[in-house]
Amino acid sequence: MAETASNAPKGGTDGESVLTVLVAALANLGIAVAKAVAGVVSGSSAMLSEAAHSVADTVTELMLLVSLKSARRPADEDHPLGYGGARYIWALLASVATFVGGGVFAVYDGVHTLTHGEEPGDPLVSYLVLGVAFLLEGYSLRTGLKQARGEADRFGVHVKHYLRHTPDTAVKAVVMEDSAALVGLLLAAGGLLGGQLTGSGVWDGVASLCIGVLLVYVAWVLGHANAELLIGRPLPAPIRAAVRAELLADPHVVDVLELTTLLQGPKEAMVAAKVNFRDVSSAGDIELACDRMAHRIQERFPAVRRVYLDPTPY
Repeated sequence: MAETASNAPKGGTDGESVLTVLVAALANLGIAVAKAVAGVVSGSSAMLSEAAHSVADTVTELMLLVSLKSARRPADEDHPLGYGGARYIWALLASVATFVGGGVFAVYDGVHTLTHGEEPGDPLVSYLVLGVAFLLEGYSLRTGLKQARGEADRFGVHVKHYLRHTPDTAVKAVVMEDSAALVGLLLAAGGLLGGQLTGSGVWDGVASLCIGVLLVYVAWVLGHANAELLIGRPLPAPIRAAVRAELLADPHVVDVLELTTLLQGPKEAMVAAKVNFRDVSSAGDIELACDRMAHRIQERFPAVRRVYLDPTPY
C-alpha cells in the first residue's frame, strides 16, 4: 500500500472561525446580562427566556472555541489521523447546551406563565434591551455570514448550500444561533406588546413557548450535523468523481475498484482507494504511479491531507 500525507498549514479558515465565534460570544454575554435585568424589572417570561437563550448561546460559543483549539493539534503517535474529530465532539456538546440551557428552560417558563399567570410590569427597559440586542446580534450575524459567503464564493456555490453542507460547524452554529436570536427578539417584543395592549400575560407565555421551540429546532439541526460528521461523512459526490478520474488518468491504472473518502475537518480529508494496475507494470512503475497520483490529487484538492492507495488485482 502506498501512502502520502501532507502536513501543510490548513489555511486561514480556522482563524476566521475563531473571530466569528469570539464576536458572537462577547455579544451574547453582554446581551444575556441585560436581558436578565430587563426580565426581572418587567416581569416578562419571554425576556427571561431570551436571557436563557443568550446564556445558552454564550456557553455554546465557548465550547466552539474549545473545539477549534482542540482540532488544531497536529497528528501524533497516539492519534495518527489527527484531532479533527474533537471539533465535532465539542460542537455536539454545544448543541446539547443550547437544547437544555435555552430550549427546555424557555418551554418550561412559557408553560408556567400560561398556567400560573403573570403580572406585566413596565416594558420600557425590555424594549430598550431588545433594541440594543437586535443591533448586536445583527452585527454578529453579519460577521458569520461574511465568512460563509466568502467560503461559498470560493467553492462556487450559494451560501445556503454552503451552510447546509459545510463541515465547518462553528460558522454554521453562529449563523443559525444568531438568526434564531433575531427571531427570538422579535417574538419577545411581540409578547411584550401583546401583554401591554391587552393586560394579559398569555401573550408573553406564548412568546416564551415559541422561543423554546425555535431553540430546540436549532439544537436538533446542529446536533444532527455534528453527529453525521462524527459518524463519518464522505467528500461531496462531484469531488469523489474527480478524484476517481485523476486515478484513472494514470497510464498504469486499469480500474479503481474501491474509493473511500472521509471528511476529518473543514480543510482536512482522507482518500483511500483499491487500484487495479496493468499486469505489465513493474513494482517500480506502481510505486511511482502511486506517488504521482497522490500528489496530483493533493494539488487539485488541497483539503485532501492523506492519500492511501492499495494495489489490488481485479
